[in-house]
Amino acid sequence: MDFKPKRKTTNILLLISAFVIVSLILWNTNVFFEKFKDEERKKIEIWASAQTELLQSSVEDELGNLPLIVMANNTSTPMILVNKDGAIKPHNIDEKLANDSIQLQRLIKKFAKENEPIESVEEGEVLQTIYYGNSEVINKLKFYPIALLLIFLLFGTVIYFVFKSYRASEQNKVWAGMAKETAHQIGTPLTSLLGWNELLKSEHIKEEITIEIDKDIDRLKTITERFSKIGSVPELHVYDVVLETKKAFDYLKRRSSKLIHFSMNSGNEEIPVMLNPPLYNWSIENLVKNGIDAMKGKGNISVDIEQKGNMVNVLISDTGHGLPKSEFKNIFNPGYTTKKRGWGLGLSLVKRIIEEYHSGKIRVLSSSKDGTIMQISLKIFK
Repeated sequence: MDFKPKRKTTNILLLISAFVIVSLILWNTNVFFEKFKDEERKKIEIWASAQTELLQSSVEDELGNLPLIVMANNTSTPMILVNKDGAIKPHNIDEKLANDSIQLQRLIKKFAKENEPIESVEEGEVLQTIYYGNSEVINKLKFYPIALLLIFLLFGTVIYFVFKSYRASEQNKVWAGMAKETAHQIGTPLTSLLGWNELLKSEHIKEEITIEIDKDIDRLKTITERFSKIGSVPELHVYDVVLETKKAFDYLKRRSSKLIHFSMNSGNEEIPVMLNPPLYNWSIENLVKNGIDAMKGKGNISVDIEQKGNMVNVLISDTGHGLPKSEFKNIFNPGYTTKKRGWGLGLSLVKRIIEEYHSGKIRVLSSSKDGTIMQISLKIFK
């Protein structure tokens, strides 16, 4: 049964629902903002009326102290009053700005753009004009939709990465399961091959043949062990990194084209390192094979082992076509490959073996049209 169409439809519906919800919230916020601005304007109009009454009457009038009370209650909205004679009176504005005539003129222009000025008119004559800006609450509300969108984006990003991590974990479990099943399946014919080889020995077949078969059987054992360890934490023990590197290097040397020249420089000194030989050798083989592929089966492959302080560096060099510097990090990503055939899992597997299992480092030391040098760095056991 194919679940992909259902999953695709569900994703589309979720996307549409999220878009509708966000649109409704933004629309509702905008409506609330406009309504709040209308209420603010009504408040200013009442204040303007109180100001007009105050100009035309005295405190002994029948209105009493009502205009003064109305005016005193408005402490949040910045305003500038311009009388008919041009006199300017700021209200709820910072003292420094209030004493600066140039800044006041700028504020008048700014307020006029934000809100339509309110005129106090008496018998056809404009007594004063009130220029008012947005209160602190309105200014904060203006940024509310942006803050809301950022929260949605942050929330969506977190969900995306959690889901992506979950999917990656599930895929890793599938790959680990397939690897272990492969190791299990190889075990049955491998046991049979051991029996058949013993039978050949008893038939006095050429010893060289049975020896080579034993080598290939051992190779299959190593491959089986490698696959069986995928998905679990391997055990590390102290081994000579020079000897283990030489084993992997020599194996490929014997089975590669005569057009490839192999060389290894390590000195005679043992270098103890905490290793899991099957996995470490797998890494060396992958790097050497990549070098052979880059050279298209013809060129030089060399391995140099050198100590630097408490670290040992294993350098694998080839004379292939090289890599652009922009791809130095990408080559370790799962799925990355420059080959027409291949899954792009080799180098990502090497990175995991060296860095996660052996607490080392692997990187492209250098690369040009003359070749590439890969470097593995491991801590020396003391």
